[in-house]
Amino acid sequence: MNSVLIIGLGSIAKRHIANIKILFPKATIVVVSSSGRKPTQDLGPVVFCKNISQALTYSPNFAIIASPATFHYLHAKVMLEAKIPVLIEKPITANLDEAIQLLNLAQEKQVPIKIGYCLPYLPSAKIIKNLLSEHKIGSIYNVHAHVGQYLPNWRQDKNYKDSVSASAHLGGGALLELSHELDYLHWLLGPLKYNFSVLRRTQELALDVEEIADILLTNEQGTVCSVHLNFIQKNTQRYCYFIGEKGDLHWDLITNTIHFYSEQGREVLYNESSWDKNNMYLLMIESFVEQINQKKMGEEPLMNACETIRLIDQIKKEAIWGTIQ
Repeated sequence: MNSVLIIGLGSIAKRHIANIKILFPKATIVVVSSSGRKPTQDLGPVVFCKNISQALTYSPNFAIIASPATFHYLHAKVMLEAKIPVLIEKPITANLDEAIQLLNLAQEKQVPIKIGYCLPYLPSAKIIKNLLSEHKIGSIYNVHAHVGQYLPNWRQDKNYKDSVSASAHLGGGALLELSHELDYLHWLLGPLKYNFSVLRRTQELALDVEEIADILLTNEQGTVCSVHLNFIQKNTQRYCYFIGEKGDLHWDLITNTIHFYSEQGREVLYNESSWDKNNMYLLMIESFVEQINQKKMGEEPLMNACETIRLIDQIKKEAIWGTIQ
């Protein structure tokens, strides 16, 4: 690995910079700010370029796009046209039209592409997928996915109102920022059909994006999925419950644990709470490099990412909106 290009200077970009140093200590790391600003802190031994054109002179082996979602299409388009493999941080784009254009371009150029949904690399995620495939709980009646985290606590180095998450024009809001849940439900349960949703804002955060989203979906087997996403929960939680004919699976993504509940009581199926979550990102990059070496475009995950954006677009268009007084 000779050089890697990273577009963006936010928290996820800094994580990728650190991880590239771990995985490829001899590689030149080329960094471009998506906003044109200069780094406000030392990024270590990296090459900082003023623009993407200058960065491309370093002939990167692949690029990581960690810019705001509304810039993903423009940045990815440049990479694909230059035949540079690209990993795009989630979501793929900020809207469906751009996602479809990117999909078509990727298919035309046949350049390896990956979307940065990292949760499938959590060990408990793979076990959950296997348990469902093996019909551990039989027919799945209901699924409830929940993620809640207080936005002002996300990034300690800046005011939450100045963050991408809080800005509509940068692709913020709970639906896009917490789209991991929609992606992994598609991965576990197949295509999801939209039924109903409520999006809300609060006076507490006073943002111009949705701070709370409650969504009702169904899959092709008739499983009803309720999804709750929020920016306002002080006690951070991320879990998914599966209710089936033979029992229930309780998956906690923060503690990296799985419990099975049946008529016989509770059984611990997996418990690795000390597992370092940064390994998800390392494994994701390693998987992408393997994909590049095998010259695989990665069409199925790309189409799934487009489906996630299609679902988000539909939710935004058809949701009931409200403000909590």
